[in-house]
Amino acid sequence: MEQFHRTDFALPQVVLQPSDNRALVNLPVFFELAWPEAGFEPQEVDTTVLVGREVRIRPTLQDATYIFGDGSSHGPTSSLGGPYPDGDVTHTYTAASTVNPSIEVTYGGEVSVDGADWTVIPARVTIAGPAVPLEVLTSRNRLYDS
Repeated sequence: MEQFHRTDFALPQVVLQPSDNRALVNLPVFFELAWPEAGFEPQEVDTTVLVGREVRIRPTLQDATYIFGDGSSHGPTSSLGGPYPDGDVTHTYTAASTVNPSIEVTYGGEVSVDGADWTVIPARVTIAGPAVPLEVLTSRNRLYDS
């Protein structure tokens, strides 16, 4: 149990589309959960030796909560989201502002000692990923006589 809580879990990263960190009011923004190179993401195995025994910890994704930065969120959900047009986690901002969306994930885990079968660890760890600045803008159309 102690080793599970010492695991260097990967910080969840929020990927936005449009990808330039700018969006328009009343148009959906697509959200996707991504994992950085650093840390252990779900299904990666962290191996250590404790008192002469090989202990393997395999994080599992229990759920994710998408925090949109405007006071609303989506989740907990098992969805990883995705890009346009098939992503299933979207949010439409209704006012111009700068927001800081992020993702929070809850990890579970499994343990294997000396190559034995995997056993579910009866604990969870919630990790908040870094916020990403998103500028929500308005667009105005103008007609000109040529």
